[in-house]
Amino acid sequence: MMCKYIQGTIDYRIEYVAGKSTLLIGYCDSDWSGFEEDMKSTSGYAFSFGSGAFSWASVKQHSVALSTAEAEYVSAAEATTQAIWLNFVLEDFGEEHTTATTVFCDNTSAIAMSKNPVFHQRSKHIRRKFHFIRDAIQNGEINLVCCKGEEQIADIFTKALSKDRFSYLRSLLGVKSANTLEGSVEM
Repeated sequence: MMCKYIQGTIDYRIEYVAGKSTLLIGYCDSDWSGFEEDMKSTSGYAFSFGSGAFSWASVKQHSVALSTAEAEYVSAAEATTQAIWLNFVLEDFGEEHTTATTVFCDNTSAIAMSKNPVFHQRSKHIRRKFHFIRDAIQNGEINLVCCKGEEQIADIFTKALSKDRFSYLRSLLGVKSANTLEGSVEM
């Protein structure tokens, strides 16, 4: 099935439009217990810098999440790590950002856990390495913002989707057929 998709999209490229805002924006998501065999979740994130995606991942989580909030929280922590690293890289290229990187998450409980230490009793079972997201928010490195599920670009990396939904999210990532790209830089 995958080879059939690749063969049908051989002319697709990521479109980067000149003149677009150069803000680093991320999306993170997870599927809760997506692997039936071991009940582990998949984390996914995507980052764009202007018009097209330039960093993305889909990774199986190392431990079993006990709730959707925990799976989303772990995904947000992984996206935070990537956002901080991308800011260091962009700074090396002279693209220093003075504002926090916005990372969109579609789970309000995960956002609440990341912003409010009062949730500690409910989340202390989550490995400490994921709680650094709180420091990143307090230090102004990232801003974790809620988005609607329909606007969650990272769904493409974590869930089975209908053809229409997949095509829509793929276009939001800036992936388009070379036949439709006009006057833009493609990679």
